[in-house]
Amino acid sequence: MTKDLVLYETDEQVGIITMNRPAKLNAVSPALRVALCEAFARADADETTSVVVLRAEGRSFCVGYDINTGDPEKEKNRHDAMKWHESLTDDMAFEFAPWDMKKPVIASVQGHVLGGGCELAMFCDITIAADNAQFGEPEIRFSNVGPAIIMPWIIGYKKARELLYFGDMIDAETAERLGMVNHVVPLDELHAFTMNFAKRMTLISPESLEKTKLAINRGADCGGFRNAMQAGLDIVAPIYAAKTEVGLKFTEIRIKDGLPAALKWRRDQFAEYE
Repeated sequence: MTKDLVLYETDEQVGIITMNRPAKLNAVSPALRVALCEAFARADADETTSVVVLRAEGRSFCVGYDINTGDPEKEKNRHDAMKWHESLTDDMAFEFAPWDMKKPVIASVQGHVLGGGCELAMFCDITIAADNAQFGEPEIRFSNVGPAIIMPWIIGYKKARELLYFGDMIDAETAERLGMVNHVVPLDELHAFTMNFAKRMTLISPESLEKTKLAINRGADCGGFRNAMQAGLDIVAPIYAAKTEVGLKFTEIRIKDGLPAALKWRRDQFAEYE
């Protein structure tokens, strides 16, 4: 495991996975994704723990996938729909990791919880948010979507459609009201509250936790959850390869002037309507 990017430690019966790329707001690079998958596997196999906390260093939990890496391979395959489908399939498998673990996973989030980071938090069993957390999936504003269309399953279709169609962000209190978040606490109390919550959960027998989680997941799968995620991916993957007017302009500005300039260009277009 890449220890610099992802840290793993234990506190009594709680395993703690920490994303450690604060300078990049924990944007998911290929290396971070691999390291996190290794950490999830390690935490699930750790016989000394029964509950896992997923957290992040720095002012943000995760701003989503790193679209500013300048990866030559991605640039070369930018308009190859099959390559994008393959890449996004790997991304979705990564996001499914907390869902597929035997142990309950508690996401402890602060600051930006965006894009793939928002999806990752929704795949966790429980989400505890600092009062400064901001949730959303803004990718649609530059012609990307997903990869996992999980939001409708968590908060319902009407509000999920609005958030996914516009790419708007919501604050922690709104996320709690919609059912995306279990608890909202002051930022300086986030760690203590999360650990108290996790340690309280460890009082439940590990066997009962594991089987209860499995029963809930099996019920969701009977309702079509996993097939819906895959079907959604099959639909949205070609969007990443499509030559849309917005997507081409966004990429042009990002390459020429940097990602902040591209994000500002798009944000300014929405300003008069907000």
